[in-house]
Amino acid sequence: MGLLSERYPSWFTALAVLCSLIVFASSQVQQKVEGARVLVARTAPTYPALARSMALQGVVKVEAVVSPEGSVKAVEVKGGHPVLAQPAANAVRQWRWERASHETRELVEVKFDRE
Repeated sequence: MGLLSERYPSWFTALAVLCSLIVFASSQVQQKVEGARVLVARTAPTYPALARSMALQGVVKVEAVVSPEGSVKAVEVKGGHPVLAQPAANAVRQWRWERASHETRELVEVKFDRE
C-alpha cells in the first residue's frame, strides 16, 4: 500500500469528500437566497381560452435571467401545465426587477386561477 492509504483510510477520504460537497451545496443555496431581487413591475398572464374551457388552474414555475438594469433577458419554464406554460413565460418577459450590480437568475411562480 502507498503512504497515503496507510495514513488515511478510504472511509476517511470518502468522509472528507462528502463534507466538501455539503459545504459547497450549502454555499450555493445561500447565494441563491441572497441574490433574490425585488420585483417592481409585474404583468398578469393572459388566461388562455383552452385553459378556461378545461377549467385549468395552477402554478407555472419560471426561471428568469434578469439583466443588471432589471429587464428580463431570457425565461425558461421549470414546471407547470403545458397549456399554461407559454402565457406564463410571456408575462414574465414583461416583468421588471430592481437594478443590481450583476445579472441574476430569479425563480418565480405564476399563478393561474379561473376567477
